[in-house]
Amino acid sequence: MGKNYHQKPCKYVESLELKIMDIEGSIRYYETIIGFRVLEREKKRAVLTADGKTPLLTLIEPEGVSAKEPHRTGLYHFALLLPNRSDLADFLQSLVKLNVRIGASDHHVSEAIYLQDPDDNGIEVYVDRDDSNWIWNEKEVHMTTEPLNARDLLQAGTKEGWKGLPEGTIMGHIHLHVGDLAEAEKFYCDGLGFEVVTRYGGQALFISSGGYHHHIGLNVWNGQHIPAASPNSTGLEDYTIVYPDDKDREEAVLRIKALGAEVTKINDIYEVIDPFGMKIHLS
Repeated sequence: MGKNYHQKPCKYVESLELKIMDIEGSIRYYETIIGFRVLEREKKRAVLTADGKTPLLTLIEPEGVSAKEPHRTGLYHFALLLPNRSDLADFLQSLVKLNVRIGASDHHVSEAIYLQDPDDNGIEVYVDRDDSNWIWNEKEVHMTTEPLNARDLLQAGTKEGWKGLPEGTIMGHIHLHVGDLAEAEKFYCDGLGFEVVTRYGGQALFISSGGYHHHIGLNVWNGQHIPAASPNSTGLEDYTIVYPDDKDREEAVLRIKALGAEVTKINDIYEVIDPFGMKIHLS
């Protein structure tokens, strides 16, 4: 396989926190359908892992939680990157057995399966094609959305079948609903330091670090200049971006402060609010 785009010197999304309506129901869904394991559990909070030690997803049931609101900024989907194509094949086979409704796409750079959790949070589970097969046109990577060849994928499955998320599963990327693409580009690229790798007309922007096809997707499919979600509605609470070193992170903080963003330091983590009300931890 190609290089690892989720370690130094890349910047990448490591984990996220989701607000949900019903902690018990959500844990059940994420364990049985997606294949997470519970790492830590409090009454209204659960930290989920694939390898038994690394937190990938935290579920929180806030006091007075309300259902997801339409036409707001926030999460479109988070994307779990599996180590091998055979893992995705086994995952698909298990979804077929469980009779789960899914979407599926071939993006040329990757093969992906899409689901919605009980609170309508989007989930992508995907596997990358070898980066030697990605097509670059100067600084833009070629990505398409075509039907997944499920029959071909299923042939890559193993005898053992799906045993839950494999240990090498990581947070591959996050895709967000924003209110304005130009503003998003300024904050995420000029500020946080990502690079644009693909533009979908005036609808979406894909950005990355180190030549990945995308670490973050940004779209205006929920509408232009839409408001942020209410603090207690289900959806994204925050997500974490890892910087390769302190110097890189400090420079990003100076740049986003210059753009007028709110930045607070809590222990060793910077907390920033993007222009669309989303909370990001810089680690």
